[in-house]
Amino acid sequence: MALQGINLPLAFTGQESIWQKVFMDFNISKEDLNDFFGGPAFLAWARMGNLHAWGGPLSQNWLDQQLVLQKQILTRMLELGMTPVLPSFSGNVPAALKKIYPSANITRLGDWNTVNGDPRWCCTYLLDPSDTLFVEIGTAFIRRQVEEYGDVTDIYNCDTFNENSPPTNDPAYISSLGAAVYKAMSKGDKDAVWLMQGWLFYSDSSFWKPPQMKALLHSVPFGKMIVLDLFADVKPIWRTSSQFYGTPYIWCLLHNFGGNIEMYGILDAVSSGPVDARTSENSTMVGVGMCMEGIEHNPVIYELTSEMAFRSEKVQVQDWLKTYSRRRYGKTVHQVEAAWEILHHTIYNCTDGIADHNTDFIVKFPDWDPSSNPISNITKQNQMQMLLALDRKRRVLLQETSAHLPQAHLWYSTQEVVNALRLFLDGGNDLSGSLTYRYDLVDLTRQVLSKLANQVYVDAVTAYQGRDVKAYSLHSRNFVQLIKDIDVLLASDDNFLLGTWLESAKKLAANPTERSMSGMQEHR
Repeated sequence: MALQGINLPLAFTGQESIWQKVFMDFNISKEDLNDFFGGPAFLAWARMGNLHAWGGPLSQNWLDQQLVLQKQILTRMLELGMTPVLPSFSGNVPAALKKIYPSANITRLGDWNTVNGDPRWCCTYLLDPSDTLFVEIGTAFIRRQVEEYGDVTDIYNCDTFNENSPPTNDPAYISSLGAAVYKAMSKGDKDAVWLMQGWLFYSDSSFWKPPQMKALLHSVPFGKMIVLDLFADVKPIWRTSSQFYGTPYIWCLLHNFGGNIEMYGILDAVSSGPVDARTSENSTMVGVGMCMEGIEHNPVIYELTSEMAFRSEKVQVQDWLKTYSRRRYGKTVHQVEAAWEILHHTIYNCTDGIADHNTDFIVKFPDWDPSSNPISNITKQNQMQMLLALDRKRRVLLQETSAHLPQAHLWYSTQEVVNALRLFLDGGNDLSGSLTYRYDLVDLTRQVLSKLANQVYVDAVTAYQGRDVKAYSLHSRNFVQLIKDIDVLLASDDNFLLGTWLESAKKLAANPTERSMSGMQEHR
């Protein structure tokens, strides 16, 4: 990260240990927190208040271990000249707090796509920022971090309203909420700066009109808030909000929803977007950022994005790709350069604005009827209502076709990408010793086979619906064979192996019970 110029990294590890200490000071027991913390594989959702308890509980050993790790991370970040961003209090509280403080303004939220809407895991509790207890808890959390880590930063992240609208759109009320969030930070650290995702202004644009946006953005002193224009590579908010109404912001690449393993990106948007933002009239842009929901894929996208923080002019992508190819593989190979030229105009040129990617059938639940909902015994009308609700919450774009079959997301010519793969293979003799070449070759082959599998799957379903037994048998065999082929392909490079991650998780276990819990995570 340091070598790529990143100087403001999130440092969220170990926060559950801090929360344990803080909430125990508010008379909440360790047992109560078992119902609050999500398991290690689900921390992102538990921290955002989307779920609670699922995948848990967290062992005391794990909590202590993560706190030690966080201190090592922070030490290294500071050594490398980075300013870490620590978490702050967003209002997400354990259910037990409502019993201990019955007069507190605590609301139980609705279900956020959790397992069957089961209250054992869904519907978390939110303490209203207008409640005096909010500032008390928020201040205690900041101070406990300072006590544990020292004075390592003045920048704190908080996303109280992320996919969770305030109870009223009254600008005065929204301003008071924002002021309370900042007050909790600044009482713990007088120089605190609030770093906030701007995703809400896109995901809930029907609520966040100009008066509401201004009320939140102007609820803190100028310069004490920085907004992440989270999805600027596709839906830049700075263009439609008068530069966030004068609030400093960071142009961000979101790129990946849910850590999906698929080749995807918009190189042209990355090569020009930050420059357009910085040079625009009355620009308040102060940096370039990456806020992907997953990594370990599409290195070309992150390589170019990290460079854009240092570039004052737009990048000519085709020329840049030639340089990138030479750096990545260690030498110039003309066939591979030609392959990257194709990939630039196909896979890495997704301009349809669809947020979720990798909707390939091969990674979905098996079903002979691809138009059916995985939840049985619901009417078509209820099914569509559920899907539309999912569209609003989870950023999915429903694609209808005249054939009434869903279509996997495809934005490029598959034949052109097959040609790119052939060129990649042709250049293999010159790059056989390059691990990065092997990774990209496996990845591109996986991409091609996955898209082929989509067509084979639709052919099988069509044959089934037409009662063509011979065609159905052929296409279904081919589909299963493609699954096996992809499995063999991915097993050829350890970057694509699940076992690498599972064994790493197991090594964190300090005793047989924890190791057993690792196994349970695998099955889930």
